[in-house]
Amino acid sequence: MQQPSWVRTKPGEATLNGVNWGGLKTLYIKEVRRFFKVQLQTVWGPAVTTMLYLIIFTVAMGRTGRMVLGHPFADFLAPGLIVMAMLQNSFANSSFSLLVGKIQGTIVDYLMPPLSTGELIAGLVGAAVTRAFLVGGAVWLAMALWPGVSVEVRHPLAALWFGLMGSLLLSFLGVLTSIWAEKFDHAAMITNFVVAPLSLLSGTFYSVEQLAPTFRAISHLNPFFYVISGFRYGFLEVTDSPLMVGAFGLLALNMALWATCYSLLRSGWKIKN
Repeated sequence: MQQPSWVRTKPGEATLNGVNWGGLKTLYIKEVRRFFKVQLQTVWGPAVTTMLYLIIFTVAMGRTGRMVLGHPFADFLAPGLIVMAMLQNSFANSSFSLLVGKIQGTIVDYLMPPLSTGELIAGLVGAAVTRAFLVGGAVWLAMALWPGVSVEVRHPLAALWFGLMGSLLLSFLGVLTSIWAEKFDHAAMITNFVVAPLSLLSGTFYSVEQLAPTFRAISHLNPFFYVISGFRYGFLEVTDSPLMVGAFGLLALNMALWATCYSLLRSGWKIKN
C-alpha cells in the first residue's frame, strides 16, 4: 500500500531529532513567567529579608570595628548573604513545579509534551537558576546602595562559577524533592531541616577558622560551605576553604545529582507509577 503524500514519517517513528529547542524554550519561559508574575514575593521579597539580616548583624556585631579574614565584618557578611539567598530561592523554585503538578493532577502537562528527560530537567533547572541570579542581583543592588558596605566584585569568574554551581546544586536537590514529595509538607520538611541548617551553618555569618577543630572538620563536609566560601572569594579575594577543591568538587556533585534526577524521571518513580 502506497503511503499518502501528506504523511512524512511512518507511524511510531520519531519526528523530532536532536534537541527539541522549541519545546525546551517554551517550558523555560513558562517556568520563568510563573515566578515572575509574583516577583514581589519571589524576587524582591527575599532581597528585603536578606537586607534585614545584614542590618541586624552589622548593628549587633559590626559597630565595634570587628574584622573577619582581614575585612570589615559587613563586607565579609555581604557575599555570603547574597549567595545564601540565591541557594534558597533556587531550591524553592525547582521543588515547586512537579510537586504542584502531582497534587493538582496537572503533571501530565510536563509528561505529555515531546520533551526528553534531559530537556525537562534543563527547563526546570534553567528557570530555577534564573530566579537565583535575579534574586542575587536584587540583593547585590540593595547592598551596593547601603552605606558602609562594599560589594565590589574583584574576581567575576569566581563569583559566577560558585554562584552557578550553588544554584545548580539546589536546583537539582529541588527537582529530587519534587519527585519524592507527595504533599507540600514534605517539601517544607526538606527546606526546614536540610536546606536552612546547611546554609546557615556554612560560614555565612562567621569564618570556620574560628571554630574548634571538630566543628571545622564537620563544616568541610558541607557542600554549602564551599559555595559560600568560593563566592566570597570573588568579592574579597580571601577564602577559608581550598578553592580548587570546592570548584571541582561542586561540579562533580552536580553531575551526580543530574544523573540521579535523570534516572528517577526516566523511570517515572512516584510520577508515572
